[in-house]
Amino acid sequence: MNFPSELKYTKDHEWIKLEGNEAIIGITDFAQRELGDIVYIDINTVGQEVAENEVFGTVEAVKTVSDLFMPVAGTVLEINSQLDSAPELVNQDPYGEGWMVKITVKSVVEVGDLLSADQYKALIGA
Repeated sequence: MNFPSELKYTKDHEWIKLEGNEAIIGITDFAQRELGDIVYIDINTVGQEVAENEVFGTVEAVKTVSDLFMPVAGTVLEINSQLDSAPELVNQDPYGEGWMVKITVKSVVEVGDLLSADQYKALIGA
């Protein structure tokens, strides 16, 4: 499994990449493997402010549906529109083409409270 060191991670298996006061969010390689074949992504929070740990959408796999939790408070700027027709991108490239949302971060300080790659690996026993 892959855990890029430049990302921060949550206990709920989301990752976040901070770029100034904006961030890109998706689910981890571990999460997509646990879910299996992803068939649908449902995110309808564009333009909305979402609190830290609040659900911002769902991911549907063949056998289950799982909530997506916001790693830090922010306003959803954009949804990865490629996922509408190709949700399998999350399985194929969870840290690249399979990203889920871009947000404006309310407080950049919150990102520092998230897990490092090593801390996340320890959490999942990798």
